[in-house]
Amino acid sequence: MSKFLEVKNLKKYYETNRGTLHAVDGVSFSIEKGETMGVVGESGCGKSTLGQTILHLRKPTDGEIYFNGEDISKPNKKKRHDLCQHMQIIFQDPFSSLDPRMTVKQIISEPLKIFNAVKSKAELEERVSKLMETVGLARRFVNTYPHELDGGRRQRIGIARALALEPSFIVCDEPVSALDVSIQAQVLNLMQDLQAQLDLTYIFITHDLSVVKHISNNIMVMYLGVVVERTSSQGLFAAPLHPYTKALLSAIPHSDIDVPRERILLRGEISSPIEPPPGCRFAKRCNYATEKCFTEDPVLEEIYPGHEVACHNVKEINAIH
Repeated sequence: MSKFLEVKNLKKYYETNRGTLHAVDGVSFSIEKGETMGVVGESGCGKSTLGQTILHLRKPTDGEIYFNGEDISKPNKKKRHDLCQHMQIIFQDPFSSLDPRMTVKQIISEPLKIFNAVKSKAELEERVSKLMETVGLARRFVNTYPHELDGGRRQRIGIARALALEPSFIVCDEPVSALDVSIQAQVLNLMQDLQAQLDLTYIFITHDLSVVKHISNNIMVMYLGVVVERTSSQGLFAAPLHPYTKALLSAIPHSDIDVPRERILLRGEISSPIEPPPGCRFAKRCNYATEKCFTEDPVLEEIYPGHEVACHNVKEINAIH
């Protein structure tokens, strides 16, 4: 299998009054065609910025991006326009991401009109109807406005809009976090069905580990702009190695209250992403931190086949020989 999307040392910095904010700081990974890369971490870890930077909704500070074998790191205006046909995004909030002055039909048909993807009004009507059917939106909602619909149907509109130009790659930026639990399951199942039908490749960004386990082939854990652990979905849940990942997994609600489980509480000060000093960015909250953790940046290295961790003490913590 070839690398469908490859990101090398991607960085996105912002200049502030206090210094340079390192939102995404040297992230590298690759995704195979038709697979899903889950990206998890606390709010502010840089996961949404990562997805938007890959799509050039935010200009990268440095790094390389290869899409389907082509270098798209610094596209010109025309190339960025062309990339929109192949790379799309589903936003987190299904209400604020939709124009309240436009009907369902107008929202879904907008990208088709911008890219001249249809030749007649009849073809436009047909494409909109097909897209609504694909995402499970009843035809009767075609002239409805977003505020007249519930969150699940609004998110289906966003998915239909993302699919309008028949992209092959979609960044899903917390697409179910604003929905009720019952609706979350419906939207997740829809996205998995669409992935199988249309051979889509996803980056699935979320802070909900239960959700990411359900949909991802591989998972990347981020903390303050850097990747601290990356492996298969099965490997991460079966044997998490980084202290931060262990803490995240321990916070997942458990349905069986009779089964004893250890909750790992993170204490200490959260490091600032503005002009971060050398050392592990998780060190101030880590129970296993040593002097080395505060002076040297940990490197993401393969501990087991396909399981990479950035931690100076990972072998001692997990008794790896």
